[in-house]
Amino acid sequence: AIRVLLGFLPPSSGVARIFGRDCWGDSRAIKAEVGYLPGDLRLYPWLSGLEAVRIVERVRRKTLLASARDLAELFDLDLKVKVRHMSRGMRQKLGIILALAHRPQLLVLDEPTMALDPLMQATLQAHLRELASKGHTLFFSSHTLSEVEQLCDEVAIIRQGKIVANESLASLRNKVRRQATIRFRAHSIPEQAPPILDNLRQDGMTWTGSLHGSVDELVAFLAAYELEDLIVEAPDLETLFRSYYDDRGKT
Repeated sequence: AIRVLLGFLPPSSGVARIFGRDCWGDSRAIKAEVGYLPGDLRLYPWLSGLEAVRIVERVRRKTLLASARDLAELFDLDLKVKVRHMSRGMRQKLGIILALAHRPQLLVLDEPTMALDPLMQATLQAHLRELASKGHTLFFSSHTLSEVEQLCDEVAIIRQGKIVANESLASLRNKVRRQATIRFRAHSIPEQAPPILDNLRQDGMTWTGSLHGSVDELVAFLAAYELEDLIVEAPDLETLFRSYYDDRGKT
């Protein structure tokens, strides 16, 4: 999908558009306003960060050094270091800087936090949220679903090459039942679950299941028992994702 959007591959059918332009026929014009970080970033080992920025400056015909230096300070990267001496995380930072330096209208990121430590992941996420608040659009692909959940407002799920869901995260959550986890105290456990709990899993004194009734109904049922804990939570993105890949999600 990303390769089609960026004009690297023609669509086998239909049309892909960015900014109202055809991604294949108008690819050059589109790329002027797009920043791209590939999932498998490759950089020449003899390049320093500064040399990489200068090459991108020539390609984009823009002065990017000041912006790149600001980003390098934010992501704690020494632009004088050559790629051959960079760790994988440093190379990822350089790729992010090169994608962001021209302040693109659309930013396409494929697994952007790969190889970044947790503190740098948080720095990147905060910066991306700031860009989004200023009107920039982020197209973000990741197999780390907790990361998608933290960053994205709209989510698309692809199954066997087809988009099976494309809507807001809140809307997706409303389609999947809340999860209830109940921890009973010893010798205070029901003989059977209430009908408002489905897909019940029992592990000793702990019950976990899908709630299809109200929390009030569950609390009323549990009032007769002694509890260690009760947790009722909205499904996380991994649960939503799996719902499209189990038997119920097949199309």
